[in-house]
Amino acid sequence: MPRPRLAHPLLRLALLALLPLLALLCWYLWSPGLDLRDGTHDVGHNGLWMQHGWFADDLWFKAGGANNREKRKAFFRDPATLARTAELLRQFHIGDVFPHLCPCNSDGTLPRVDHPQVERFLDAFSDFRVFPWVGGIRGDGGGTAFPEDPTWRRTFITSCNELLHRHPRFAGIHINIEPVPSGDRDFLTLLEELGAAIPADKLISVAAYPPPTRWHPFPNVHWEEAYSREVGQRANHIVVMMYDTSLHNEKLYRHLMDEWTTEVLAWYPRDEVLLGIPAYDESA
Repeated sequence: MPRPRLAHPLLRLALLALLPLLALLCWYLWSPGLDLRDGTHDVGHNGLWMQHGWFADDLWFKAGGANNREKRKAFFRDPATLARTAELLRQFHIGDVFPHLCPCNSDGTLPRVDHPQVERFLDAFSDFRVFPWVGGIRGDGGGTAFPEDPTWRRTFITSCNELLHRHPRFAGIHINIEPVPSGDRDFLTLLEELGAAIPADKLISVAAYPPPTRWHPFPNVHWEEAYSREVGQRANHIVVMMYDTSLHNEKLYRHLMDEWTTEVLAWYPRDEVLLGIPAYDESA
């Protein structure tokens, strides 16, 4: 009887052993995007979310004893600090700044601010577009933002409008309410009513959710294309929250940023768009 031929089984085993190596080689060679480090990636107009202390009143500093806020008050109020900070941001081509003024109170009023400090800030940042960052967390479990409530919306819009009139050098208002599920009509109504109430020369900026993706399967923090376009029709300025992706692999993260950038630029054709990426120290 003829002997069994081993060549084919051995060949199959060899190919199976090579498949992981080929996959690793493909992964090594795959480049999800250009790696530009010569400055050409920077279009020259960037933005920055900023801390609450820049506009906060004395009560806010006193209330944060455990966080040593009171010791930090002199830092935020110092004109030299303001000048140095503005100059540092200019070096990075940051032209839009969003000083934190959240969360709103549960009745819709904005937190108290130190108005002389706001004017000092606007003096130092006279060549920037300054947007107060307002809004809050939704929900009955400690939330303060209720765009589904007409009374809350009226109070919130009135408070925003009063702030813009008191400090006319503000470029507009930056709205950050979370969560806002894709398709939420109450949020759209808030944007419509806000746009009708504030001065015509002021911009409505929105902290927007990124598109859905297989890499982050949590639909409550992503906006579908149709809803993104509806938000864009009611706003002038979009800042997409492209962070907290849960991705720890550099290539997958770069690939996702490439996908999202292509999508959001197509979905908000009439708006200015900034891409919000993690560029902060969690311990700071």
